[in-house]
Parts: sequence; structure tokens; C-alpha cells
Amino acid sequence: MALLKKIGTTLEMIKWEHSIFVLPFALTGAMLAANGWPPAGKLLWIVVCMVSARSAAMAFNRWADAGIDAANPRTASRAIPAGLLSRGFVGGFTVVSAIVFLVAASRLNRETLLLAPLALAIVLGYSFTKRFTRWSHVFLGLAMGIAPSAAWIAIRGSLDPRILILTAAVLFWGAGFDVLYACQDFEHDRKAGLHSIPAAIGIPGAFWVSNTMHAAALALLVLLVKVFALGPPAWIGIAVVAGLLLYEHLIVSPNDLRRLNAAFFTMNGVIAILFFASIAADLLWRR
Repeated sequence: MALLKKIGTTLEMIKWEHSIFVLPFALTGAMLAANGWPPAGKLLWIVVCMVSARSAAMAFNRWADAGIDAANPRTASRAIPAGLLSRGFVGGFTVVSAIVFLVAASRLNRETLLLAPLALAIVLGYSFTKRFTRWSHVFLGLAMGIAPSAAWIAIRGSLDPRILILTAAVLFWGAGFDVLYACQDFEHDRKAGLHSIPAAIGIPGAFWVSNTMHAAALALLVLLVKVFALGPPAWIGIAVVAGLLLYEHLIVSPNDLRRLNAAFFTMNGVIAILFFASIAADLLWRR
């Protein structure tokens, strides 16, 4: 019972349900690679890869940042600084999640297994970037953005340059919102000597950077639709994503971050799901 309670606390700590942020983009990459529904077995292992890789990354982030979290009033109640979990247990959970990821990657094809250590290095390495660069947000975006390209390789066993457009779009989408999210820790990061866009240029400037990143993400999604010659359902999906992104930016401002969690967590999940649904509908509609 104690072990199950610890696992439950760990899953709550890493917000495992937020795997929904990037999973739809991975599934989009898989469907574009298969030009429709991928084989069920491969789809299952892609999902296992995504959930286990994110679990490893989030647990490792909490392990690596335990001291930083303890000094930040916003994060001091997280499981490790609050004494609910030990660093050893969270480290063990990270290792187990990483092993599950490697096993799942081996079930897809040789290429995914060979590239799996590189993927782990990217998603785990992000945790250290705030210690030396203000562009840590871009590293997080990259950790998210490799998902559709990895899924493409899982289906085809090779990489098509076209899917890198979606990787770049997800990179800017994720980085743009991480810039906004970091605004909450603006004062603490400056005092602690941590690096972020808000800490470097201030909150108003960070909002402009986020706006630019999200504009770039939308432009890349438009390019994706054109390159893959997708039809009306995909264009409708782009329009919906654009509207939701605009709404998210309207409900927060440099002077009012109270609704940031609603923008960051709730709406991002909605955007990811709706985008996947539009691409899936387009691919299935044309068959």
C-alpha cells in the first residue's frame, strides 16, 4: 500500500495526464507517415513510448530541480521539497520509466531503438538548461517537437524532411508557452541566478517573444498543410488552432497572470487534440 501511495504521489507530481499535450502531435506524425491509421500494434507502442518518455522527463526534472523548487515559494509544496517523496524514489521511477521507453522503442523498429538514447538525452537534458541559457524554453520545445518525427520513423523506419515542419511547429508552440509560464518565476529566477527569457528581458518583452513564437508555429502549420497537400478538414483545424491561440493570449497579460494555468494546461490540451482530429479527419476523408 505504501508503494502504491508513492506511485500515486509520483504520478500526481509529474502530472502524467498532461501527456495529452504532445501525444496528439506524435499520433499526427504517425498518421501522416501511414497516410491513414497506422497498424494497431505500432500505434500502441508509440503511445507507450510517449507516456514513458514524458514520465521519465518530468520525474527527472523534479529530481534535478528539488533544491531549486524548495527555494521557490510557488514550487516549495512539490513532492520532494515537501518531503512526500525521496529523491531516491523519484530517481528510481525515472530509471524504470526510461527502461519502459527503451523496451517500447525496441518493439517498433531498429531505427527507433538506435535513436531512443538520443531522444532520452534530449528530454532529460532540458532540466539543466535553465542553469546556463535563457533559451531553455527552446530546449523544452525541442523535447516536445521530436515526437512527430519520432513517430514517423516508428512507422516508416526512415525520416522524411517534410515531417520536420511539424517538429518545428511544435517546438515554437511549446517554447512560446513555456516563456509565458516562466513569467510566474520572474523575480525568483533573477534572485537565484536562473536563466529564462522573462528573467533576461522582463515580462512585457517575454510576451512579445511568446507572440512571435506562436506566430511562427501557426505559419509552420500552414506550410505543413500545403506540403502534404491536405484538404478542408486540415484547414479548418488550422483556423481553430489560430483562434484558440489568440484566445489564450487574450486572457493573460504582463499585468495579469492569474489565468495562466487555464491557458497553459487546459487550452493547450484542447489545441493538440483538435489539431490531431482535423488532420486525422482529412486523411481518412480522402481515402
